[in-house]
Amino acid sequence: MIDFQFIETKKIHLENTANWLKKVVSSEHKKIGEIVFVFCNDNYLLKKNIEFLKHDTLTDVITFNYCDAEQISGDILISIERVQENSKIFKTKFSIELNRVMVHGLLHLLGYDDKTKADAKIMRSKEEFYLSNI
Repeated sequence: MIDFQFIETKKIHLENTANWLKKVVSSEHKKIGEIVFVFCNDNYLLKKNIEFLKHDTLTDVITFNYCDAEQISGDILISIERVQENSKIFKTKFSIELNRVMVHGLLHLLGYDDKTKADAKIMRSKEEFYLSNI
């Protein structure tokens, strides 16, 4: 199950997004458990970043992993304000940047990391691959 929730932000149109995300999980040979995407504002995500990760910085996405073996479950919190700002910085459409951030969070649940340069390169490659297959 993939669920979309909106906290302290306007609802956004996500037609066919759940189907695309399910295909990403399937392509990685995993099964969907419970995945909740929480769309929020900078303030809400900053509070969570401080509370759970002890990081006093703005971010676009935080992933909480509750996976169990082959079943993918977790909460992916996304700041709509950061996505809007990033879309301007990277000169891309909001919808493309939103999809990038969503798949980035999902890739974390699928076991990918971006802490080293090598891992970040693999993750970016996966993001680009799945963005080209929407």
